[in-house]
Amino acid sequence: MASREGEGSETSSLATQICSHISSIFSKPTHPYPPPLDTLVSELTATASRNGRVFLYGVGREGLMLKALCMRLAHLGLSAHLVFDMTTPPITAGDLLIASAGPGGFSTVDAICSVVRSCSGRVLLLTAQPETGSCVKHASVVAYVAAQTMADDKDEGEVKSRPLLPMGSVYEGALFVLFEMVVYKLGEVLGESPEAVRSRHTNLE
Repeated sequence: MASREGEGSETSSLATQICSHISSIFSKPTHPYPPPLDTLVSELTATASRNGRVFLYGVGREGLMLKALCMRLAHLGLSAHLVFDMTTPPITAGDLLIASAGPGGFSTVDAICSVVRSCSGRVLLLTAQPETGSCVKHASVVAYVAAQTMADDKDEGEVKSRPLLPMGSVYEGALFVLFEMVVYKLGEVLGESPEAVRSRHTNLE
């Protein structure tokens, strides 16, 4: 029994450390950029008000976070699409692309953002490197998430023990938390009840 209690204590401690680390990201200053929550809610609200569509793209684990957001945006009643899905429509003026490039730039994100701008769509870029990243030049608006990514996970000096959140895990975890806050605030702004949101969930599971 003592062993199980010890395991439970360790699990709780690890969970607390991870959640505290991610939570601390949102107390960091983002000046001259607005808080990312405000930026996302504002852009999504504006897109919804003009009956625009929302497109989302990210690579790797960042992309997985954006897939989760896409699902919830659809539940909120927005026309939401993942780039590269077979049923994704063409982007046009009035539409919004939400793209993530935590370390500042990826060739695929650069290319997709460039296409969106050439079609007069808006680009909301999520990044932890707003000053140096190659993707920023394509952004209509930047949501600065001040978290560690693979671009700076070796900048804290020599670490003798394994980091609890390696590489880009802090940024990716921060995206998940940020998107949950966005869904909560956006549902409030759009006047979507929990029942209406639930009604849009697939029944093909």
